[in-house]
Amino acid sequence: MQHRLARLRAAMAEQQVTALLVGSAANRRYLSGFNGSYGWLLITPDSALLFTDVRYTIQAARQAPNFTLRQVSNPDRPLPTLLAESAAELGLSAISCEAAHLSLAAYQQLRQGLSEGVELKPSEGLVETLRETKDASEIASLRHAIALTDRALVSVIEQLTPQTTEREVAWMLEVAMRTAGAEAVSFPIIVAAGPNSALPHAQPGDAAIGQGRPIVIDMGARVDGYHGDLTRTILLGEPDARFWEIYHIVLSAQRRAIRGIGPGMPVHAADALARDLITEAGYGAHFGHGLGHGVGLEIHEGPGLRRAAAGSSSTLLRPGMVVSVEPGIYLEGWGGVRIEDLVLITEQGCEVLSQAPKLA
Repeated sequence: MQHRLARLRAAMAEQQVTALLVGSAANRRYLSGFNGSYGWLLITPDSALLFTDVRYTIQAARQAPNFTLRQVSNPDRPLPTLLAESAAELGLSAISCEAAHLSLAAYQQLRQGLSEGVELKPSEGLVETLRETKDASEIASLRHAIALTDRALVSVIEQLTPQTTEREVAWMLEVAMRTAGAEAVSFPIIVAAGPNSALPHAQPGDAAIGQGRPIVIDMGARVDGYHGDLTRTILLGEPDARFWEIYHIVLSAQRRAIRGIGPGMPVHAADALARDLITEAGYGAHFGHGLGHGVGLEIHEGPGLRRAAAGSSSTLLRPGMVVSVEPGIYLEGWGGVRIEDLVLITEQGCEVLSQAPKLA
C-alpha cells in the first residue's frame, strides 16, 4: 500500500492539496487495505490516519498497518470531534474532502466540528484517477475473478433447457460462482430472453428463456474485492435470420474495437471504433450506451469509453487499465445482442482477459 500512498501524495502536491479526507469505500480499501463497512482516512504529506469504530478496530489494525488508528465513539467522540482534534494536532488550515462521496448532511456536520481556522474544501477524482491504472496485484485479482466468471458461465449453459426461467438461470450462475470461490457476485446478474433482452439492464423474471431467440447474460464474480464482468448472448434451438444479422454486426464491432484499442488512444476514439461500424450497418440509433468502462474495486469506474461532449477533453488509455468492450444493439419488441469482454491495455495494444466462448 505504501506505493499507492506515495502516488497519492504526489498527486496531492501537484494539486496543492495539503490534507485529503477519504470516505469512499473503494478508495479507502485501495489506499489502506481496510475493507470494513465504516471508516475514513485522513492523509497528509507526513501522516495517514484511519478513523473507524469499535466494530472494526481489530480488523483495521490488521489490514491497515501503515495507518494510525483513531476510534470513533458515538456520542462521546464522533467523527467531527476526532477530525477537529487531528486537524489541530497536525496543524492543518484546510482539509479537502471527496465531494462525490460526501453527503450535504455529513459535510455540514464535519464543517461544524472544525474550528473557524480550518477550511473544508471539495476535491474530485484524486484517488479515482490513480485507480484507473492497475498494479500487478490488482491485475492478478482481476484475472482470477474473470477466469472464475468464464468457467461459471460455461458450466451453467450446459444445464439450460427452454423451460428454465430467467430467474433460475441467474441463481444457477450465482451458485456456480460462489461454489468456485467468489466472495460475491459483482452486481445483480442480468438474464434477459426474447423481447426482454432489448433492455440493457433487464431484471430476471419468471419467464422461460425459450428457444430460437436471444438470451443476454451479463454476470461477474468478485474476488479479493475485484470484479469480473462478462456478457454473452446465447440461444437454444434455431434462431431467426435477424438474430445472425444482429449478432455478427455486434461481434464484428467488438472485434474491430479490440484490434484497434491501445495506449495513447482517446476513450472517445475507442468508442468510435465499434460505434461507426454499427452506425454504418444501420443500427446506430440502437446502440445507446458507451462502448465500455473501467473495472476494478468498483464494477463501473474510470475510464469510460464513450462519446465525448463537444469541447471536452478525452481521457487517454494507458497501459495497466482494465476496461470492458461491450457493444450492443437493442430492438424493442424483438430483443437485443450484447457481447462483452474485459481487456487489459498493454504497451502494444490490449490483451483479452475474458475467455468464455462466443457463438461465432
